[in-house]
Amino acid sequence: MKLTSYKILLLLVLSTFVSCKKTEKSANKSFSNAKNEIEYASNLAIFKQEGYSIVKIINPWPNADKDFTYILKEKNVVVPDSLQKYNTIKVPLQSIVVTSTTIIPYLEMLGVENHLVGFPHTDYISSLKTRKLIDNGSIKNVGQNEKLNMEQLIEMSPELIVTFGIDNNNPMIDNLQKSGLKVLIQADWMEQSPLGKAEWIKLYGALFGKEKEAKTQFDDIIKNYKEAMNLVSTKKPTANVLYGSMYQDQWYVAKANSWVAQFLKDAKSNYLWADTEGTGSIGLSFEKVLEKAKNANYWIATGPFKTVAELENINPHYSQFDAFKTKQVYTFEGKIGATGGTIYYESAPSRPDLVLKDYIKIFHPELLPNYTFTFAQKLN
Repeated sequence: MKLTSYKILLLLVLSTFVSCKKTEKSANKSFSNAKNEIEYASNLAIFKQEGYSIVKIINPWPNADKDFTYILKEKNVVVPDSLQKYNTIKVPLQSIVVTSTTIIPYLEMLGVENHLVGFPHTDYISSLKTRKLIDNGSIKNVGQNEKLNMEQLIEMSPELIVTFGIDNNNPMIDNLQKSGLKVLIQADWMEQSPLGKAEWIKLYGALFGKEKEAKTQFDDIIKNYKEAMNLVSTKKPTANVLYGSMYQDQWYVAKANSWVAQFLKDAKSNYLWADTEGTGSIGLSFEKVLEKAKNANYWIATGPFKTVAELENINPHYSQFDAFKTKQVYTFEGKIGATGGTIYYESAPSRPDLVLKDYIKIFHPELLPNYTFTFAQKLN
């Protein structure tokens, strides 16, 4: 099983209490004369001005000790002296390097994937459209997230590198900046709201001069998501749901305010740990999970499993769950790209409306009789 850098991050999020102490209000405080274009995302703020935008990245990693502010400046525009201290990025961009597969769908939705010139370990990208660009040499492999190829990046000289940090110590990011390369630290992976994650398309709209297109795409996602919620508005949450699988000696249970738990709530299911406050997750023993979830109707397993037999081979104790016995076990991670990337981790953050429909199809199949899963798969 291949473990992508972004999946490692997701596991980190699952084992860490993610605290988002700073909010949109703190972002607005600095630029009270401008409207924040962001409505759902808590880690991003964009203030549009004449000829430039102010972008704030808030709480970029767990317990971050600083935020980041960037000025996206159009050609020949002079920004106020008070903003000169912030990193300036000339827009619209003509070339970009990104380091998370979650960004690939945003670029494709805006039609700017041809401006992507580099990505670390390109095998992790599953999209057929972007894979064609990789195969014809338009997108270069620039190393690994933890150790980008600095010499190659300096030679390529992209207009911007979009990356992420996992804590307050980021020597790789520091080295990129010392080398004269423009770097933007993004934090979409810190978002817990399904629509909040998807709203990060607006950052790429601002970077490529595609603000209107980004808004149109996101508005459609909001509309679709709300329509899906309306389908289950009169339904009672009768499906008792177990989520996750063992990872080493721990079963990481998503807390009530996490990305996963929000989907389960919006799909009108009874997630068995919905009363565990907080974001991120908590690690439990197998015995604790079995005690609470033995009689769960449904099990959403994490991992690229294909059959319940495969689950049992990995851990024979899984067979003690009722959902295993009745074969009501599903996974969202079973679809793998041509070169080993997990399609769900790449595409789900940008299309929460489709993720929600998958969950509704699982728990209330009569509401979507002709719908075909986008990400979910029932284990045979």
